[in-house]
Amino acid sequence: MSIISCSTRLALASMAWLAAGASAALAHTGHGTDGFTLGLLHPLTGTDHLLAMLAVGLWASFAPARLIWSAPAGFVVGMATGGVAGFAGFVLPGMEFAIVTSVILFGVLAFMAQQASGLIAFGLAAAFGAFHGMAHGAEMPAAITALTYAAGVLLATIALHAGGVLFGLGVRRASVEMVARIAGGGVAAAGLVLAIV
Repeated sequence: MSIISCSTRLALASMAWLAAGASAALAHTGHGTDGFTLGLLHPLTGTDHLLAMLAVGLWASFAPARLIWSAPAGFVVGMATGGVAGFAGFVLPGMEFAIVTSVILFGVLAFMAQQASGLIAFGLAAAFGAFHGMAHGAEMPAAITALTYAAGVLLATIALHAGGVLFGLGVRRASVEMVARIAGGGVAAAGLVLAIV
Protein backbone atom coordinates (compact mmCIF):
# COMPACT_ATOMS: atom_id res chain seq x y z
CA MET A 1 0.00 0.00 0.00
CA SER A 2 2.87 2.40 0.78
CA ILE A 3 4.30 1.83 -2.73
CA ILE A 4 0.96 2.76 -4.27
CA SER A 5 0.56 5.95 -2.31
CA CYS A 6 4.22 6.83 -2.91
CA SER A 7 3.95 6.49 -6.71
CA THR A 8 0.67 8.42 -6.76
CA ARG A 9 2.16 11.18 -4.59
CA LEU A 10 5.23 11.33 -6.85
CA ALA A 11 3.04 11.71 -9.97
CA LEU A 12 0.91 14.43 -8.39
CA ALA A 13 3.97 16.24 -7.00
CA SER A 14 5.66 16.18 -10.44
CA MET A 15 2.60 17.62 -12.15
CA ALA A 16 2.13 20.23 -9.40
CA TRP A 17 5.79 21.25 -9.68
CA LEU A 18 5.50 21.69 -13.44
CA ALA A 19 2.22 23.60 -13.12
CA ALA A 20 3.66 25.86 -10.41
CA GLY A 21 6.69 26.57 -12.56
CA ALA A 22 4.45 27.45 -15.47
CA SER A 23 2.30 29.76 -13.37
CA ALA A 24 5.27 31.49 -11.80
CA ALA A 25 7.04 32.06 -15.10
CA LEU A 26 3.91 33.32 -16.83
CA ALA A 27 3.05 35.63 -13.94
CA HIS A 28 6.41 37.42 -13.99
CA THR A 29 6.86 39.21 -17.28
CA GLY A 30 10.46 39.36 -18.42
CA HIS A 31 11.56 36.31 -16.45
CA GLY A 32 12.02 32.79 -17.72
CA THR A 33 12.75 33.87 -21.27
CA ASP A 34 15.71 31.55 -21.75
CA GLY A 35 15.32 28.68 -24.21
CA PHE A 36 15.14 25.93 -21.61
CA THR A 37 12.35 27.59 -19.61
CA LEU A 38 10.34 28.41 -22.71
CA GLY A 39 10.74 24.83 -23.91
CA LEU A 40 9.75 23.47 -20.52
CA LEU A 41 6.60 25.58 -20.46
CA HIS A 42 5.54 25.06 -24.06
CA PRO A 43 3.89 21.61 -23.65
CA LEU A 44 2.22 22.81 -20.43
CA THR A 45 0.57 25.87 -21.93
CA GLY A 46 -1.19 24.14 -24.83
CA THR A 47 -4.20 22.08 -23.73
CA ASP A 48 -3.92 19.72 -26.70
CA HIS A 49 -0.26 18.94 -26.03
CA LEU A 50 -0.76 18.60 -22.29
CA LEU A 51 -3.71 16.20 -22.63
CA ALA A 52 -2.07 14.08 -25.33
CA MET A 53 1.12 13.57 -23.32
CA LEU A 54 -0.75 12.67 -20.14
CA ALA A 55 -2.98 10.30 -22.13
CA VAL A 56 0.01 8.51 -23.66
CA GLY A 57 1.31 7.84 -20.15
CA LEU A 58 -2.12 6.78 -18.93
CA TRP A 59 -2.52 4.37 -21.87
CA ALA A 60 0.99 3.02 -21.27
CA SER A 61 0.07 2.17 -17.67
CA PHE A 62 -2.17 -0.63 -19.00
CA ALA A 63 0.72 -2.31 -20.85
CA PRO A 64 2.60 -5.30 -19.44
CA ALA A 65 5.45 -4.18 -17.16
CA ARG A 66 8.20 -4.86 -19.70
CA LEU A 67 6.44 -2.75 -22.36
CA ILE A 68 5.21 0.08 -20.17
CA TRP A 69 7.63 2.67 -21.56
CA SER A 70 7.23 1.71 -25.25
CA ALA A 71 4.57 4.32 -26.07
CA PRO A 72 6.18 7.18 -24.08
CA ALA A 73 9.58 6.42 -25.65
CA GLY A 74 8.02 6.37 -29.12
CA PHE A 75 6.30 9.69 -28.51
CA VAL A 76 9.54 11.33 -27.34
CA VAL A 77 11.50 9.97 -30.33
CA GLY A 78 8.78 11.07 -32.75
CA MET A 79 8.54 14.47 -31.12
CA ALA A 80 12.29 15.04 -31.29
CA THR A 81 12.32 14.09 -34.97
CA GLY A 82 9.29 16.23 -35.75
CA GLY A 83 10.79 19.09 -33.76
CA VAL A 84 13.87 19.16 -36.00
CA ALA A 85 11.61 19.20 -39.06
CA GLY A 86 9.42 21.98 -37.65
CA PHE A 87 12.45 24.05 -36.70
CA ALA A 88 13.72 23.67 -40.27
CA GLY A 89 10.39 25.00 -41.56
CA PHE A 90 8.94 21.66 -42.70
CA VAL A 91 5.40 21.06 -41.49
CA LEU A 92 2.82 18.66 -42.86
CA PRO A 93 -0.69 19.72 -43.83
CA GLY A 94 -3.26 18.76 -41.23
CA MET A 95 -0.77 19.07 -38.38
CA GLU A 96 -3.29 20.61 -35.97
CA PHE A 97 -5.91 18.03 -36.92
CA ALA A 98 -3.42 15.22 -36.19
CA ILE A 99 -2.60 16.76 -32.80
CA VAL A 100 -6.26 16.94 -31.76
CA THR A 101 -6.81 13.43 -33.14
CA SER A 102 -3.98 12.18 -30.92
CA VAL A 103 -5.75 13.55 -27.83
CA ILE A 104 -8.92 11.67 -28.74
CA LEU A 105 -7.12 8.47 -29.80
CA PHE A 106 -4.87 8.11 -26.76
CA GLY A 107 -7.76 9.01 -24.47
CA VAL A 108 -9.91 6.29 -26.06
CA LEU A 109 -7.07 3.73 -25.86
CA ALA A 110 -6.69 4.49 -22.14
CA PHE A 111 -10.46 4.35 -21.61
CA MET A 112 -10.59 0.94 -23.29
CA ALA A 113 -7.47 -0.22 -21.40
CA GLN A 114 -6.29 -1.32 -24.84
CA GLN A 115 -2.99 -3.15 -24.83
CA ALA A 116 -0.73 -3.27 -27.88
CA SER A 117 2.59 -4.88 -28.71
CA GLY A 118 5.62 -2.79 -27.83
CA LEU A 119 6.38 -2.13 -31.50
CA ILE A 120 2.85 -0.99 -32.33
CA ALA A 121 2.65 1.22 -29.23
CA PHE A 122 6.05 2.74 -30.03
CA GLY A 123 5.17 3.33 -33.70
CA LEU A 124 1.72 4.78 -33.07
CA ALA A 125 3.01 7.14 -30.39
CA ALA A 126 6.02 8.12 -32.54
CA ALA A 127 3.79 8.96 -35.52
CA PHE A 128 1.59 11.31 -33.51
CA GLY A 129 4.53 12.59 -31.47
CA ALA A 130 6.10 13.79 -34.74
CA PHE A 131 3.15 16.12 -35.34
CA HIS A 132 3.44 17.51 -31.80
CA GLY A 133 7.18 17.98 -32.37
CA MET A 134 6.61 19.82 -35.67
CA ALA A 135 4.32 22.26 -33.88
CA HIS A 136 6.85 22.80 -31.07
CA GLY A 137 9.72 23.26 -33.54
CA ALA A 138 7.77 25.62 -35.79
CA GLU A 139 6.67 27.74 -32.80
CA MET A 140 10.14 28.10 -31.31
CA PRO A 141 11.05 31.80 -30.93
CA ALA A 142 13.91 32.81 -33.23
CA ALA A 143 15.98 34.51 -30.52
CA ILE A 144 16.63 31.44 -28.37
CA THR A 145 18.95 28.45 -28.58
CA ALA A 146 17.30 25.47 -30.25
CA LEU A 147 19.14 22.89 -28.14
CA THR A 148 18.09 24.30 -24.77
CA TYR A 149 14.52 24.82 -26.01
CA ALA A 150 14.37 21.21 -27.21
CA ALA A 151 15.78 19.98 -23.88
CA GLY A 152 13.02 21.83 -22.03
CA VAL A 153 10.27 20.51 -24.32
CA LEU A 154 11.53 16.93 -24.02
CA LEU A 155 11.91 17.12 -20.23
CA ALA A 156 8.34 18.43 -19.83
CA THR A 157 7.08 15.71 -22.17
CA ILE A 158 8.84 12.95 -20.23
CA ALA A 159 7.50 14.34 -16.95
CA LEU A 160 3.93 14.41 -18.33
CA HIS A 161 4.24 10.84 -19.64
CA ALA A 162 5.63 9.71 -16.28
CA GLY A 163 2.79 11.49 -14.48
CA GLY A 164 0.23 9.63 -16.61
CA VAL A 165 1.96 6.28 -16.10
CA LEU A 166 2.31 6.72 -12.33
CA PHE A 167 -1.28 7.89 -11.95
CA GLY A 168 -2.55 4.92 -13.96
CA LEU A 169 -0.40 2.43 -12.06
CA GLY A 170 -1.31 3.97 -8.73
CA VAL A 171 -5.06 3.78 -9.17
CA ARG A 172 -4.87 0.32 -10.74
CA ARG A 173 -2.82 -1.06 -7.86
CA ALA A 174 -5.31 0.49 -5.47
CA SER A 175 -7.97 -1.63 -7.23
CA VAL A 176 -9.75 1.36 -8.75
CA GLU A 177 -8.75 0.79 -12.36
CA MET A 178 -12.00 2.40 -13.48
CA VAL A 179 -10.64 5.78 -12.31
CA ALA A 180 -7.80 5.50 -14.84
CA ARG A 181 -10.23 4.47 -17.56
CA ILE A 182 -12.60 7.32 -16.74
CA ALA A 183 -9.64 9.73 -16.88
CA GLY A 184 -8.87 8.41 -20.36
CA GLY A 185 -12.49 8.93 -21.36
CA GLY A 186 -12.31 12.48 -20.01
CA VAL A 187 -9.24 13.18 -22.14
CA ALA A 188 -11.00 11.82 -25.24
CA ALA A 189 -14.06 13.98 -24.52
CA ALA A 190 -11.84 17.04 -24.08
CA GLY A 191 -10.22 16.21 -27.43
CA LEU A 192 -13.63 16.17 -29.08
CA VAL A 193 -14.38 19.58 -27.60
CA LEU A 194 -11.05 20.88 -28.94
CA ALA A 195 -11.90 19.45 -32.37
CA ILE A 196 -15.27 21.22 -32.39
CA VAL A 197 -14.02 24.59 -31.16
